[in-house]
Amino acid sequence: MAAEGQEHQGIVAERLQRRPRVQKNITRAIASDICAEIFPVGTFLPRENDLCERYGVSRTVIRESLKILESKGMVRGRSRVGTVVCNKEEWNILDSQVLEWIGERIFEFDLLNCILEARRAIEPAAAEFAAERATVQEIADLERAWRDMRDGERDVADFTEADVAFHTCLLKASHNQVFLQLVGIIQAALKFSLHASNEAAERRDEAIDIHGELVEALRMRDKAGARECSMRMLDLAARDLAAAVKRHRPSGAGLLNNP
Repeated sequence: MAAEGQEHQGIVAERLQRRPRVQKNITRAIASDICAEIFPVGTFLPRENDLCERYGVSRTVIRESLKILESKGMVRGRSRVGTVVCNKEEWNILDSQVLEWIGERIFEFDLLNCILEARRAIEPAAAEFAAERATVQEIADLERAWRDMRDGERDVADFTEADVAFHTCLLKASHNQVFLQLVGIIQAALKFSLHASNEAAERRDEAIDIHGELVEALRMRDKAGARECSMRMLDLAARDLAAAVKRHRPSGAGLLNNP
């Protein structure tokens, strides 16, 4: 009897451990089908029973997955009617999970160019503020991120991780409370954007040089120089991003603008 009880407990424990993994996989699967327009914008998802059969899970798992997708703006439940796929403008496209689900289709959404436009509006001002307000420690943190970029030049993942750290430090060093709030909001999108441009770049030494110049401008408290470095940095990112978009995206307008 004791052995049977232990076996039962083991089965229950295994199911509890496996459930979050199953839930995550099903949520990703439904989201991926939405992004692939298997379930197009404006249409209703299949009924719960049909979704259960399609994905091989219980109604509870389907309901929980739909709640997650609804919290991210991808679907909306309508009482006694069903669940409709929302317009792409309603999706929380800065959410790290949504970006993961979009995956390579991010080039079809024209999202990376939108992120670059946002960076052009924010980062030069942040650099100028940082030249005036950054602490000695914050400048040291930026220099450390720059050195990590230099050391990770041959590895896209390592280089991008250091690049994200650099730009995150820069926004924080501006000591602008709105910019500080933006760090948490745009970090995932920034990572996708930087990875795309870094991967497309034929050489990364130009970016390393400009990032180093920005650190020096901050150290010298050169506000105009810091702004100018940031703008050159963004011009370089735009060039590399254009190459990445051309490589991945088919001709035609981005789907985000044509739901």
